[in-house]
Parts: sequence; C-alpha cells; structure tokens
Amino acid sequence: MEKTFKITTSEGVHARPSALLVSAVTPFTSNVELIYNGKSANLKSIMAVMTQSIPTGSVITISAEGADAEALMSKVTNVIISQGIGEEC
Repeated sequence: MEKTFKITTSEGVHARPSALLVSAVTPFTSNVELIYNGKSANLKSIMAVMTQSIPTGSVITISAEGADAEALMSKVTNVIISQGIGEEC
C-alpha cells in the first residue's frame, strides 16, 4: 500500500516532523518506508528519515506492507495533514 504526499511545511522534513512521523508508525508491526528522490528510508528510524534531507515542495511516497498496513497508513496520513507537514497528492 502506498500514498504520495507533497511536503508543505516551511522547514521541510527536519527534526520535529521526523519525530512526529516516527512516533506515529512505531507502534505498528508493518514494515514502512519513506521514499524520496529514489531513496528509501525506514520510517521507524528517525536518523534514516532525517538523513533524507527532504525540503519544502518535495514529493514523498510512504509505502507500508504487513498485517496492520491500512491502519498505519491512516495514522501517518492523519499526522502529515493535521500537523501541517504536507498534503496528500
């Protein structure tokens, strides 16, 4: 399962948005990846997410696979939109 988002926060995906995303997906058992610019990062690892250096205006894809992937995707979508990190494409 995949969803695409455009990053709208003025600072891009820096420490705070990374922490919010990682915290949102950590309780789930599914594997989840953040894909940006052809590179994939484990969304459960704050360091992996932050090293992507995702600027404002970028398009990212969140990919989840596993038993609770649908619930995980719902949660991450809610966090991205409600916290002003980005918008669904």
